[in-house]
Amino acid sequence: MSGWQPLEEIVPEEIFRAEVAAWARRMGVWPREVRLRPMKRKWASCSSRGVLTFNTELLRQPAAFRAEVIVHELLHLKVPNHGKVFRALLRAYLAPGRGED
Repeated sequence: MSGWQPLEEIVPEEIFRAEVAAWARRMGVWPREVRLRPMKRKWASCSSRGVLTFNTELLRQPAAFRAEVIVHELLHLKVPNHGKVFRALLRAYLAPGRGED
C-alpha cells in the first residue's frame, strides 16, 4: 500500500469542516463563515464579525491538536479575549471525554 496515509497525516477539507460544525453545535455557537487558507504566523483567527479562518496546514495535524484549535476559535464567538473565563471554558470543553459526546 504505497499510497496509503494514516487519516491524521492529512484530513480532507470536508472532514475538517464537519469537525468544526460538530464542535460548533456542541458549544452552541454559529460562525458566520469558516474559511481555510495558508497562514504564515498562526493556526487560526476569529474576526469580530464571526468569521473563522483556519490555516490549511491544520489539515496535516493530529486530531487532538485540530480539536484544540477549533475549540479555541469557536470559543471566541462567546468570549472575545483570553481571560480567566475563556481559559476555564477551554479546559472544560477539551477535558478528556468531553469531545466524544
